[in-house]
Amino acid sequence: MAVSPVVVHTNDGGGGVVPSPLKPSSTSNGTPRLARPAAGGEAPAAPAPQQHLPMTLDLVEQMNEQEKKKYVKGKKLGEGTYANVYLGHARHDATVLVAIKKIKVQKDYKDGLAPDAVRELKHLQELRNHPNIINLLSVFSSKDQNLNLVLEYLPLGDLEMLIRDVDRVRYGAADIKAWMGMLTRAVWFCHDNYVLHRDIKPNNLLIAADGEVKLADFGLARSFADPGTRMTANVITRWYRPPELLFGARHYSGAVDVWSVGLVFAELVIRAPFLPGNTEVHQIELICQAIGTPTEENWPGVSQLKDYTVPAPPTPVAGKEAYMTRFGGVGAEGVDLLMKTLLLDPKKRITAREMLEHKWWRAEPRPTRKEDLPRKSGGEEKLADDLKRRPGVVEDEGSTARGGKVARKLDFGAAK
Repeated sequence: MAVSPVVVHTNDGGGGVVPSPLKPSSTSNGTPRLARPAAGGEAPAAPAPQQHLPMTLDLVEQMNEQEKKKYVKGKKLGEGTYANVYLGHARHDATVLVAIKKIKVQKDYKDGLAPDAVRELKHLQELRNHPNIINLLSVFSSKDQNLNLVLEYLPLGDLEMLIRDVDRVRYGAADIKAWMGMLTRAVWFCHDNYVLHRDIKPNNLLIAADGEVKLADFGLARSFADPGTRMTANVITRWYRPPELLFGARHYSGAVDVWSVGLVFAELVIRAPFLPGNTEVHQIELICQAIGTPTEENWPGVSQLKDYTVPAPPTPVAGKEAYMTRFGGVGAEGVDLLMKTLLLDPKKRITAREMLEHKWWRAEPRPTRKEDLPRKSGGEEKLADDLKRRPGVVEDEGSTARGGKVARKLDFGAAK
């Protein structure tokens, strides 16, 4: 019997489990940690001698210098207009590798950090130590006022690499179930902490050395504790954007992330984007053709959204037979879960918690163990590409590979 993704199995073969994501293990990530000796074992290594800082520094500067001296910056992995990415390691142990993301001072925000950098830092701090969210280890500033984020080192690239390499990477339903369990746990943890990610897609799902998938890029994330707050509709990369945002909704919930999760699920199965729209109008057309036309009958109130426009005549909502034809490789239970993530009406769409309780996780095949999941080389370069770009943006404007840019003219005031 397959297990629920609510728990993560240990890799010692003993069959023990630790609860996740309710109590995520702080050691279940891709960054090597120093092992703590068991009682009666060898004594821990002596701590590095404390370095005394000049008395001319104030307390904040001293704390910053102490934090910076914990890590040694190595070779540059990538350089972008938003950030440079370096390979580094802990000063006390060169085997503990890290990625250091040096965010450049943006010319439009000389007196402070850009809003997307603030969002990324804020939410990574709030969501620390979950096994399926990239772990922020430290933060310090450098002499040129650049902010440096010390992140766990994830050397196996991202999920997009595996999906696209159809010639050399083979995977099946058990692998998809394992990846989807990791993604769903990450999204559940975000929502349970009142955080919307708002840009879930395969190249924001990085892979650790042990095979664990980590949700990254929180530059478009925001809190949603107050249901009455107006938010911007201009988020989520177009191919993964739900219909309520395409219609200009300013009040929405975690259902927007669940729609994106469903489209990642579909992409894993067919190994190609399910709804690759060229424009927002085209995106709506594809949704209507593949899933069904949003109408007052299947989505009460949809016609009142300010940007509601659909092609005529309306297309009936697709039934399970249509989904089975294209996505039957994950079985009837998997198709049922996929359909519930792609319900047009966000109020009827399944939640991340309900996804974790779905019967698909208990159906055969069992999810692949993370250390046995497919992987490929070249991940270090892909990690650099993913980390150096501005959060929430795909920098290659000339390519349609990821659905184009999410516009950066976001309303960070009343409508967030």
